[in-house]
Amino acid sequence: MTEKKAYITLLGRSEWAVINTYYAVLAEKSYYPDTIHIFAEKSYSADLEKIADGMRILSKEFGFEPEISSTVIEDNDFITAVRKIGELIRKLKEQGCSVAIDITPGRKTLVAAALIPAVKLRLEHVFYLAAKELESKPYMMIPLASQKLRDFMEEARRVGNE
Repeated sequence: MTEKKAYITLLGRSEWAVINTYYAVLAEKSYYPDTIHIFAEKSYSADLEKIADGMRILSKEFGFEPEISSTVIEDNDFITAVRKIGELIRKLKEQGCSVAIDITPGRKTLVAAALIPAVKLRLEHVFYLAAKELESKPYMMIPLASQKLRDFMEEARRVGNE
């Protein structure tokens, strides 16, 4: 039996940041999640379904169909964000899932709220797509020299600071 994988992403101002990082994770890391969960602050939640559709299309192109869900948090509600993200991560880990989180598109409140349980509960991956410029176009249309997918948990393990 293969290990189940979960992918959590944080929606902020850029829908492309969500889609492009997910594309990079699929293409570069071959991390194909069974479930995807999108966290968004209320001000940025209008396009949740469009983003979920984009993630479904990409997943299908890579040959799988994850279950996708979302949670909307009031703007700048750090306490609720920490609680809800932490509860989800804890539940996924109890189910034996490998858990990855993408912090690229998230606003600072959600990123901070996600990193606390990520470190505490020893997530397998914390992805960040470092780009030289904010690009509003698909991942494959941006020169690879202008973007680099990083996995902060992997990097921390390499230097012995996990």
